[in-house]
Amino acid sequence: MAQLASERLRSALRELLPLLAPFPGRLEFAARLGLICALSTLVAEIYQTPEPALAAYVAFFLIKPDRATSIVVSLAMTVILTVVISIVLVITIAVIDHPFWRLTAMTVVSFIFLFAASASKLKPIAGIVALIIGYALDLLGTAHGGDDTTRSLLYAWLFVGIPAGVSIVFNLVLGPAPRRLVEQALARRLLLAAAMLRDPDLSTRQAFAECLGEGTGEISAWLKMVGVEKTSSPLDTASLWQASQSTLIILSVIDFLTRDPEPILPNSLADRAAQTIGDMAAIMRMGAYPVDVTLEACGSEAQLTPVAAIAFSELRSALTAFAQPSAEASAAVKSADGFFLPDAFENPIHVQYALKTTVAAMFCYVVYSLLDWPGIHTCLITCYIVGLGTMAETIEKATLRFLGCLIGAVAGLATIVFLMPDVTSIGALMAVIFVAAITSGWVAAGSPRIAYIGFQLAFAFFLSVVQGAGPSFDMVTARDRLIGILFGNLVILIVFTLAPRVSIAARLDPAIAAVLGKLAALAAAESRSQRWAIAADVRTALTALEQDLKLSRYEPSSIRAEQAWLRRRRGVAHAISVLHAPVLIYADQDPGTLGSIPGRLSRIADTFNAPSASSEQAESSVTTPKADLAEAHVMHAVVEASLASLEWMADVSIRNRSERADQAPS
Repeated sequence: MAQLASERLRSALRELLPLLAPFPGRLEFAARLGLICALSTLVAEIYQTPEPALAAYVAFFLIKPDRATSIVVSLAMTVILTVVISIVLVITIAVIDHPFWRLTAMTVVSFIFLFAASASKLKPIAGIVALIIGYALDLLGTAHGGDDTTRSLLYAWLFVGIPAGVSIVFNLVLGPAPRRLVEQALARRLLLAAAMLRDPDLSTRQAFAECLGEGTGEISAWLKMVGVEKTSSPLDTASLWQASQSTLIILSVIDFLTRDPEPILPNSLADRAAQTIGDMAAIMRMGAYPVDVTLEACGSEAQLTPVAAIAFSELRSALTAFAQPSAEASAAVKSADGFFLPDAFENPIHVQYALKTTVAAMFCYVVYSLLDWPGIHTCLITCYIVGLGTMAETIEKATLRFLGCLIGAVAGLATIVFLMPDVTSIGALMAVIFVAAITSGWVAAGSPRIAYIGFQLAFAFFLSVVQGAGPSFDMVTARDRLIGILFGNLVILIVFTLAPRVSIAARLDPAIAAVLGKLAALAAAESRSQRWAIAADVRTALTALEQDLKLSRYEPSSIRAEQAWLRRRRGVAHAISVLHAPVLIYADQDPGTLGSIPGRLSRIADTFNAPSASSEQAESSVTTPKADLAEAHVMHAVVEASLASLEWMADVSIRNRSERADQAPS
C-alpha cells in the first residue's frame, strides 16, 4: 500500500508541475496583478476604509490578461455597483430597523445578481456585486443612524471603487494591448507547430495538444477587444482574425500528419515546412503578421503517400492564405450576441444555481448573527465565490478552494508570527501583499484545474494578514476569518449536495449533438473560408465537451453516471476529434464529394438530441447507403474509417440509453 501511495503522489506531482510551468505572459500578468493589489491596499490604508483585504482581493476579478478587458470590466463593475448602491440606499430606509426585511432584501438582491451571473454576460462580475451588496446590507445591522448607514454603503462602494480605479489608471499606462496578446499567442502556436514537424518531445506534444484544444476562444475575445479599442485598422483586425483561424487549421493538419508514431513526411519536407512556419512566428513576435507566404515545392513531395500529399496540400493552402481576410472573418469580428444566454429563461439550472447559492449565503449570515460571532463573516463572502452550476463543478471548485485555503492560512499565520513584527511601514506591507499576490496570481493565471487554488490562497492570506488600517498581529481575528472560509466552503458543499442536484451528465448528450451538428455543417459548407470558420467552432465546442467529461469524476456516486456510460461518451468525443481533421481536409480538396457524410453526421446528432431514441432509430445512423461517395478518392478511406468508428460508438451509446429507459420503473 505504501508503494501505491508513493506512486500516486509521484503521478500527482507529474501532472501538477506542468500546470505551474511558465508560459508567455504568465509572469507579466501575475506581476501586474500583484502591483494593483499592493496599490489598492495602499489607497485603502491611507483612507482607512474597513476590510482593506477585500478591496485588494476584488482586483483578482477585475484584472484580465489584456488592458481593454480589464478597463471594461472595471468600468462596468463600478457603474453597476453605483446603480445598485443607489437602489439599496432607497431600500435601506425601509429595512434598516427591521432585521427580517433586511434579510429579505439581501435574499432578493442576491438571487437577482446570481441569476445574472449564470444566465447573462454579467457572469464575470455579477457574483462579486452580489457579494458586495450582501456584505453591505450585513453592515447595516451594526449601523446606528443615518450617518453610519451612509458610511456603510459608501464603504461597500469603495470595496470595488478603489481596485477598479487603480486598475483603470494602471492598465491605461502599463497594460498590454489585446493585439499584442493575439500576436504572442499566435506566435507560440506557430512555434509549437514547427516543433511538431521536427522531433517533438513529450512536453512539446502536451503543449501542442493544449493549444489545439483551446481553439480560438481566448484569441477571439482579444480580437473583439481590438475592435473596441479602435487601435488597429479594420483591415488589420480582419487579417489577424483570419490568421487565428488559419493557425487552427495548421495545428489541425499537423496533428493529422503527426498522429502516427512513424512520421509520414520526409525529413527534408518537414524541415522546410517547419522553417517557413518558424519564420512566420518570428514576424508575429515582432508585432506584425506575415503576408504572401509561400511554401516552395521540392522533390521530396514525390515521395509522399496520396493521403500525406493531400494533407500537405491543405497545409500549404493554410499557410498561403494565413492573413488574407475573407468576408466570413470580417463578419466574425463584428458579430455580437445578446445580453442573456439563449436558454436564460428556459433552462432551470440558472434559477437553481441562484437559489442554492443564496440559501447557503443566507444560512451562513443567520448562523453567525445568532451566534453573535461576526468574526466568521467570511463564510458569507465565501459562498458567493464557491458556488457553481453543477455538482461536479462545485465539488471540483470546493476541493481546489479547500486546498488553497489551507495553503493561504498557513502562509498567513506564518507571516503574522515571523514577518509582521518587522513590518513597520506601509511600503513593507505593500511588499508583503505584492509577494502574496504575485504568487497567487501565477497559479490563478494557469489552467482551470489549479486556478481556483490561487484565488483562495490570496483570499485566505489577505484576510489573515490585512486586518485593518495598519499592521496587525491578532491571531484571533485570523483564526475566525479562516474558520469562516472553511465553514462557508462546507455549507455551500452541503447545500449543493442535499438540494436538487444537477449532474453534469445531463448536458453531455446535448453537447455531443451540438458538436456533431457543427461537424456536419463543416462537411456541408460551400466555401473554404466558411469551413475554416466552422472548424474553429467545432474545436471550441469539442474542448468544452471534453472538459465536462473530465469534470464528471468529481461527482458523488449517487448521481454520477455509470462508468460504462461515461466511457462510451469519451469514446464518442475521441472519435469526433479524430474525424475533425480528415473531414476538413477531404472537403477542402474535393468540395461537393462528401456525399452522404453531412447527413450521416446530422442523424447521429439527432439520436443524441432525442432522449427517447430507440435502438431502431440509432441503427438508422449506421445503415445509410454510401454509394454516392467518391469511392476512388484516397481520403475517402480515412474519413470512412473514422466515421464508421464514430457511428459504432454512437450506436452503442444510444442503445445503452434505450436499454436503461426500458428497464426504468414506470
